[in-house]
Amino acid sequence: MAENGGGGGSTGVVAVVAIFVIIVLVLLFVYRGRLFGGGGTQKIDVNVQTPSK
Repeated sequence: MAENGGGGGSTGVVAVVAIFVIIVLVLLFVYRGRLFGGGGTQKIDVNVQTPSK
């Protein structure tokens, strides 16, 4: 029964590490999106509004 408990502990650790990695990847994606996508969106909006006026 000690082995089953150890296996459960290892599974919990793997799950926590997997969740942590996913969170880091999502944060990096959002951070890069703000840097490049956000700047690009603002420039496009300005170009679209200028001809409209």
